[in-house]
Amino acid sequence: MSNDVATEAADCPQCLKPKALCVCDEITPIDNRVAVLVLQHPQEQDRLLGTARLALAHLKKGQLKIGLSWPSLTKALGRPADPQRWAVLYLGSARAAALAPGRDVVVLDKKGVAAHPDQEAVLKEIEGVVVLDGSWSQAKALWWRNAWMLKSRRILLAPLRPSRYGKLRREPRRDSLATIEAVALALARLEGRPEIAQALNRSFEQMLERYRAARKAGAVPLRSS
Repeated sequence: MSNDVATEAADCPQCLKPKALCVCDEITPIDNRVAVLVLQHPQEQDRLLGTARLALAHLKKGQLKIGLSWPSLTKALGRPADPQRWAVLYLGSARAAALAPGRDVVVLDKKGVAAHPDQEAVLKEIEGVVVLDGSWSQAKALWWRNAWMLKSRRILLAPLRPSRYGKLRREPRRDSLATIEAVALALARLEGRPEIAQALNRSFEQMLERYRAARKAGAVPLRSS
């Protein structure tokens, strides 16, 4: 991390963003049933508009781990866990809309090429979600470096709208989302609580509004990373 970015990021101890972008004071923690584990690629930490910490600030059951590989889900979590009761959010080359039209969250079968035949039954059994935080290539590296993920369910998201990042941060595909948007959609669907998505997405929108205002005033870099 460069000295300039590190200085800016040190302002808020929770989200690590400059005060001009921080929305932590407006967050009310959510008592989520489905736990969230964010595995962040080390090179993603420099992102001024990264959203992993902001997403987790909303959740009572959430963790962030930074690195490239862990020997097991239990080691990554720091507590015993059954990987078969957890799901990994990973796009790869699959597209949810093509595999299961009309569904916003799609469970893949073990081959990762077709939708699981009993979607709702599988979703009800999920007690935790692993989210890979990083660019397209960084997420791919995390996926291939952690073989234990193959023991977990794999789920895809089919958002109704493109990421709120817009032109601030280019996404490789229309179904690519910011980490906070992915967590919002997944949790809201798994728990049947649309208010979770509303809260997380509102915070994300507030942060982006503050970034645009700060950038216009010359208070933050023109680029997001």
